[in-house]
Amino acid sequence: MAVLAMAALTSCGSGSEQAADGTVTLSFMTGSDQSTVDTTKALANAFMQANPKIKIDIETQPGGSEGDNIVKTRLSTGEMTDVFWYNSGSLLQALNPAQTLVDLTGDPVLANVQPDYLPVVTQGDHAYGVPASAASGGGILYNRKVYEKLGLQVPKTWAEFMANNDKIQAAGITPVISTFKDSWTSQLFVLGDFYNVQASMPSFAPDYTAGKAKFASTPAAPAALASFQHLADVHAKGYQNKGFGSATLDQGLKLLADGKGAHYPMLTAILPPVLKTSPQAATDVGFFGIPGTDAAKNGATVWEPPAIYIPKTTKKLDAAKKFLAFVASPAGADAVTKAVQPTGPYRVKGAKLPDNAIQAAKDVQAYIDKGATSPALEFVSPIKGPSLEQITVAVGSGLTAPAEGAAQYDKDVEKQAKQLGLQGW
Repeated sequence: MAVLAMAALTSCGSGSEQAADGTVTLSFMTGSDQSTVDTTKALANAFMQANPKIKIDIETQPGGSEGDNIVKTRLSTGEMTDVFWYNSGSLLQALNPAQTLVDLTGDPVLANVQPDYLPVVTQGDHAYGVPASAASGGGILYNRKVYEKLGLQVPKTWAEFMANNDKIQAAGITPVISTFKDSWTSQLFVLGDFYNVQASMPSFAPDYTAGKAKFASTPAAPAALASFQHLADVHAKGYQNKGFGSATLDQGLKLLADGKGAHYPMLTAILPPVLKTSPQAATDVGFFGIPGTDAAKNGATVWEPPAIYIPKTTKKLDAAKKFLAFVASPAGADAVTKAVQPTGPYRVKGAKLPDNAIQAAKDVQAYIDKGATSPALEFVSPIKGPSLEQITVAVGSGLTAPAEGAAQYDKDVEKQAKQLGLQGW
């Protein structure tokens, strides 16, 4: 996605509520990637059209650690914009929200926010943000044409998934696409399996954060180790595409869209760019959660959207709240849909995917509708070891045993937890 240059800093929430002509101008800092910019502009323009007395000035910030530092610095110096776009989940905790952000708990601003989204913008039972865009699913993207041709059903257990892979392989089609050249893509069998970990041990996330639960050695959560075992199972069966170690994300998406590969462990969020070159992917590519051991508990892991927050330093609180209420409304979601193809459902009551939404987004919506989702672990714990992608590449390539890989990740996590100063480590 195109990266825009950082705009000049604008007013940071200081000044009176209204100008002489009765208008209020909100400053809004957002991300610089094209999808985020397009979403931000769509929300701002639709809001200003409905509220002509409120203007919104947008500025962008870089992504990654540079952008994180800008947000933290401006919050600490009292120079943050009136509203701003930032991550939900574990990264929110680093902003010290109780001291820096407006508490929205019980406020009408949150009236339309889905209750299962609130935990990822909450600290200490206080909620601070509204969902800025759509969610996405993390699991298995699959080619529906291949399934139709071979008479396959979406699997609800790992055994059914492996049985499907046998039939796909016998038909001369790659069962599971791996793209380890882009090493981050190797993590999805582990990260996308968290719904099953949560189902088997509901306390895993807090216990993991406290240093009590491990991937390699927690008897109450065998699904945690199983997520590493899945990588080894797929490799041992020879299900991966040829040259998987040097294959890229773009190559993997093309294999999937063209029906030369049947399954790709991946996020639905990566699909929109491929639609430009493979428009058939909008309908031919579906999504299902990584199957566990119990068909009755089948579900999927969801990557929650980022949020929009209000810093305590704003002097335009009423207008800022009015904007956030619009963002977290069906009208706000509709405005975004017109600008950006959603890759999953909105976390707003009454907001619906368009009839022409991509199939994968509809599939994620189905899991949410039946209450069979959980946020990815990174949204409910501040710990994610930086070496996971190297470990999963090694396990998925048959170079490291799954139990050894899980143990390596536990050590990686321990280092990070100590760096964060978490209790219990």
